[in-house]
Amino acid sequence: MARIPDDLLYSEEHEYVRRSDEETVVVVGITDYAQGELGDVVYVDLPKVGTTYGRMDAFGTIEAVKAVSELFSPLAGTVIEVNTALDKDPALVNRDPYGEGWMIKLRIKNTGDFDQLLGSEEYKKHIGA
Repeated sequence: MARIPDDLLYSEEHEYVRRSDEETVVVVGITDYAQGELGDVVYVDLPKVGTTYGRMDAFGTIEAVKAVSELFSPLAGTVIEVNTALDKDPALVNRDPYGEGWMIKLRIKNTGDFDQLLGSEEYKKHIGA
């Protein structure tokens, strides 16, 4: 069964948001459920630092043995860091999606947008867990 940490927020498209010590900075990645559905991740295409996205804009793609999927920004903001470790080892997304397999850090535009995300219980219902 997929791990769904209680301290994260989730999008319906299976991205997670982890708040940081800085109120307007979040870490974004895909959920354990999503990586399990994709299978073995072989490539992740992430944006450049400084790129700005609206809520639910595609920010990259993830390629697995089974499929290629778009990645969506769960919040509007500007990319301030990209996990370059995924260039050499994209399978980090499979092994540790909530840790070393994170994808981008965003400086968000509006902290009120957190209200549009799902809590862990809502996400569990969304995936039928």
